[in-house]
Amino acid sequence: MPSVDENDNGSSIQQQQQQSGGGAAQRSKRAPTPGKATVLAIGKAFPSQIIPQECLVEGYIRDTKCVDSYVKEKLERLCKNTTVKTRYTVMSKEILDKYPELATEGSPTIKQKLEIANPAVVDMATRASRACINQWGRPAQDITHIVYVSSSEIRLPGGDLYLANQLGLRNDVGRVMLYFLGCYGGATGLRVAKDIAENNPGSRVLLTTSETTILGFRPPNKDRPYDLVGAALFGDGAAAVIVGANPIVGEEDPFMELNYAVQQFLPGTHGVIDGRLCEEGINFKLGRDLPQKIEANIEEFCRKLMAKIIISNNMNNKRKEFNDLFWAVHPGGPAILNKLESTLKLSSEKLECSRKALMDYGNVSSNTIFYVMEYMKEYLEKKNEEEGEEWGLALAFGPGITFEGILMRSLC
Repeated sequence: MPSVDENDNGSSIQQQQQQSGGGAAQRSKRAPTPGKATVLAIGKAFPSQIIPQECLVEGYIRDTKCVDSYVKEKLERLCKNTTVKTRYTVMSKEILDKYPELATEGSPTIKQKLEIANPAVVDMATRASRACINQWGRPAQDITHIVYVSSSEIRLPGGDLYLANQLGLRNDVGRVMLYFLGCYGGATGLRVAKDIAENNPGSRVLLTTSETTILGFRPPNKDRPYDLVGAALFGDGAAAVIVGANPIVGEEDPFMELNYAVQQFLPGTHGVIDGRLCEEGINFKLGRDLPQKIEANIEEFCRKLMAKIIISNNMNNKRKEFNDLFWAVHPGGPAILNKLESTLKLSSEKLECSRKALMDYGNVSSNTIFYVMEYMKEYLEKKNEEEGEEWGLALAFGPGITFEGILMRSLC
């Protein structure tokens, strides 16, 4: 069943089950491994404003009063090359009317941007979490832990406490706040949620990610080319999953097992993705060699994760090859996906879910891996009758350069 978002009403799950003749309980599903963390539900939420990619350039140029034809032409080329079709954004004409200094070059606007971003990310996180809890089907008070991920807000206390209050969670809920991890933050959150779930019997972990591009918004400048890349590629939104081990039969419906997780950084690459907070907001610089750095190291990293498949199957399984797996890869951009596909010699459909998430939402930083997982869930459910792939990898890359990888097992 597809994930629930903020536009679904409380009866959507029951309606889907009635239409499908009883829902997931009627399907033949793999049994989860005792003690291993599983994903029990998934949800998402977005700002109200959606921007078709073909409309972005005119709006951005108009709203920032840019008169540089070179900038406009370059942004048009970038928008075509990203493969993005639609994105959601917190930024709006109403915000720019209220804060005209945001479109003024060199203005110290970090205070104003945080006034916008802090409540916006918690609002999206709350709606995504409610959608996820609604799909899960148990009371919010059964949540024992929160892992909250964002690179888009700065304050004390953090968004994790605001989220717990908005959801009406118990005041003894265990909270973990993960700030400024960038694009690999969602996969890191999964690794942390997995560890909590497997080491605290009976726990149910709500992992929520929420991001907005407000902190990096500024008028275009040809001397800051990465700003144009960001304008052409990044979007806003939130996602949530509930993670727990030993799911309750008849009450919970796990669809993915988090079997094994690894984080690894590439020495000497900390300047390839560089983000600095300043009076204008956050400035990013992206090295042109990022896809090549990933290409040079990805096969060894994936082999390390895949080696655990045989161990998990008690040595009763032959070595898996890359095309034997399903792939949930954070779509940092089309160049990264293309490099990964060619390096690992993946068949074209293997990264289809990643490409679709990029097309529909853009790069939404830490959230995007969950949009990919939503499409992967639908793909695996459709392949259920065909004995679809049992094992797969979730991968994300970000500042460091940091690789996050999770060996997953489909329960669909």
